[in-house]
Amino acid sequence: MALGNRYKTAPGAGTLAALILVLVFGSPWYSDWVQANTNPDTAGGWWLRLLAWPRWSFDTDDSLRDVVVGDLKAILLVVLTLIFLYLLPGSQLARARGTISQFLAGWGAYIFAGAFAALLATLFLTNPSLLGAFNAAGSGAGYGFFAGWIVGLASLGGRRGTR
Repeated sequence: MALGNRYKTAPGAGTLAALILVLVFGSPWYSDWVQANTNPDTAGGWWLRLLAWPRWSFDTDDSLRDVVVGDLKAILLVVLTLIFLYLLPGSQLARARGTISQFLAGWGAYIFAGAFAALLATLFLTNPSLLGAFNAAGSGAGYGFFAGWIVGLASLGGRRGTR
């Protein structure tokens, strides 16, 4: 039995899309492939490399702290996406489901989640600096801006809970 749209919540669908983005495009296999097979000087190559931003790994050559921070960024991205999807009121206040406000709320949630995940993960680096945290937050927000429309589309049309 297929689950219809009446069982899909907007935060749940958006979080599932974020989880899939992180698991697939943040994986070491995709990251290695995209570095070896794309040209960063083309728009397509740049975007494919951008999708690998929340990369996670199990590389034993890196220090344990760097591996944990990289994985923490990916985990925080998914968790913060869920939190921001619940907190952003645009789609909750929309009269009809499936409106543009749900799309923009999902997209905005992913932008905020990317920025805050990078900012928080940077604080756990070996030598954290305020400038490094700001640069990381900027790259996280850029990732969220260019990849967040996927989360926005996923959250489009989902129902909002009446809690």
